[in-house]
Amino acid sequence: MSCCRKKLAFWLSIILLSLGASVASNGQSRFVTTRGKDLASPDGKPFLLKGINLGNWLLPEGYMFKFKTANSPVLIHTVINELIGEDEARRFWKAYRDNYITREDIRFIKQAGFNSVRVPFSYRLFVSEGEPQKLEGAGYELLDRVVDWCKKEGLFVILDMHAAPGGQTGDNIDDSWGYPFLFESAESQDLTVNIWRKIAARYPDEPTVVGYDLLNEPIAHYFDTVYLNPKLEPLYRRIVAAIREVDRNHIIFLGGAQWDTNFKVFGTPFDDKVAYTFHKYWMDVNQQAIQEYLDFRDKHNVPVWMGESGENTDEWIGSFRTLLELNNIGWCFWPYKKLDATSCVVSINSPAEWDTIVEFAESPRITFEEVRKNRPPRDRVKKALSDYLVRIRFANCRINQGYLKALALR
Repeated sequence: MSCCRKKLAFWLSIILLSLGASVASNGQSRFVTTRGKDLASPDGKPFLLKGINLGNWLLPEGYMFKFKTANSPVLIHTVINELIGEDEARRFWKAYRDNYITREDIRFIKQAGFNSVRVPFSYRLFVSEGEPQKLEGAGYELLDRVVDWCKKEGLFVILDMHAAPGGQTGDNIDDSWGYPFLFESAESQDLTVNIWRKIAARYPDEPTVVGYDLLNEPIAHYFDTVYLNPKLEPLYRRIVAAIREVDRNHIIFLGGAQWDTNFKVFGTPFDDKVAYTFHKYWMDVNQQAIQEYLDFRDKHNVPVWMGESGENTDEWIGSFRTLLELNNIGWCFWPYKKLDATSCVVSINSPAEWDTIVEFAESPRITFEEVRKNRPPRDRVKKALSDYLVRIRFANCRINQGYLKALALR
């Protein structure tokens, strides 16, 4: 080989390394990627995501515990702290995260016919509580664990920041203080950017990961959307730029404003591996319900993805799934598992004494006197919580066959 050819080969190898070696030796991508209006699988064929959300695992939601007023993670944690104290509560939540989603759950999801999961998480699992906050916490290991399980079972993964620093939604689902302070806080924005950069730096060469869903359902409709909406895409640009410093292989999923429904906030796509995600709940299932997202896809020649829907009857689920597939839109229904319900794939059987926990969570607890008055006997609390930790394991749950049939996976 001549000197010039050696130099050319050397620089080509450097370029491939800088791009994360995203192209296999046969010329095909090792990753799910974008190709015009479609996602493309590593073999180059059009690919339709058919997934389920692992909701309530890395970000608890009150209704999945049968709580109404204690509906956000911080309020749920307060209930458990008041019942058993902080030390026991830490052990409870460690066991909860270890039991709620396991390798057995991931294996079942694959065997049921899904090809992907979306993993909602809270930023709180990725930062320390001290000041200044450090980028450390249980979340990194938990994501590594589920990505590894999915890799072994042959499932793809989308990582979803369901609760961002400061709050991107302004409601219970983002564990905020009732307002999307993220868009007014430079500190929260910096932390969001840094968390995403660190997460992306763990998976730049991992084909099991499809991509990153940056902010779940930003900017609820209760607030001044004229003021807040223009702040969304500039923040997306900052996060994407940070991710691209460490990972050029994965797809970035951008959700619209107002519960991921409003795509009018978007300009021209600003990255070559970007897809846009919408959520739809409780509407009449017809073409008009999704037409604006199809129009956006056609105008900008980019993929769109239905990242959340569900909480409805099997018949509704089936009809919406059919509509999406007829229009070549991938989907990810919500949720995989929750307590004593049929509007999910897997249902947790109600634990003994669980009504005791619910009654306390719904009781007046503004003052310490009210907490003392309403706190149930310790033996009933321990029985309920320990039984719950056993029943959330996959082997002890029941499968909702009607829900699976509605998704027509096999």
